[in-house]
Amino acid sequence: MQNALLNKYIEKNRRSDLKEFRNGDTIRVHVKIKEGDKERLQAYEGVVIARNNSGMGESITVRKISFGQGVERIFPLNGRLIDHIDVVRTGKVRRAKLYYLRDLKGKAARLKERT
Repeated sequence: MQNALLNKYIEKNRRSDLKEFRNGDTIRVHVKIKEGDKERLQAYEGVVIARNNSGMGESITVRKISFGQGVERIFPLNGRLIDHIDVVRTGKVRRAKLYYLRDLKGKAARLKERT
């Protein structure tokens, strides 16, 4: 009984407006930034190197290179922080976690495109 109610609650509150993407895809996450009483959108573009959990607690780790330094950011998918997500490129990968990209630089860190 409780499990059925919990599943209904999860399905009702889960975000369905986000596009489908997988690990290895380059995405642009539009994040809501609050400055004082104003709110604006800021784009964060990078490669999805991990997807963790499932359901309401699902999160993604996005990695980008900023001024020659690798930067990773974790986004909760069902949080209010994310406005929308655009898929820029689709990468062809053979594993679930792409942590090996942390050790690669330049052209070696590129992923082949999925067709």
